[in-house]
Amino acid sequence: MTAAVPHTRTVPSTAAVSSRARLIGLVVTGLVVAFLLFDAGIHLANIQPVRDSMAEYGFPDYAPYIMGVVMLVCLALYLVPVTSILGAVLLTGYLGGAVACNILTEQPLLSTILSPVYVGIFVWGGLYLRDARVRAIMPLVRD
Repeated sequence: MTAAVPHTRTVPSTAAVSSRARLIGLVVTGLVVAFLLFDAGIHLANIQPVRDSMAEYGFPDYAPYIMGVVMLVCLALYLVPVTSILGAVLLTGYLGGAVACNILTEQPLLSTILSPVYVGIFVWGGLYLRDARVRAIMPLVRD
């Protein structure tokens, strides 16, 4: 009987990240993180517009605090290279919840319902540009 060898995936050379793509990816990541930090901050500060929107959605008074903490945890995971893909997946789930809430309250499609989708595109776009692992598992061009 042979010992099981853990599966390892090597990143193909076509998935290598150029220094220019990495720099652009870092800039995109920085911008999306700044936006999401602001969002987490206003949830934690529980400012009046946040309280009003939470009431419109039917959330309890403590919901903004939980959402702010969840966002910060997801962002921390997204910023650590070892857990960046997990962070992006968790951010995608969080943003999907925002889409669902916007649909439930019958918000405008392009400006409000889809705005979390736009943020998600930047989350994954920044990661794709800076991380060869993402390019390997989600290639835009197949051989």
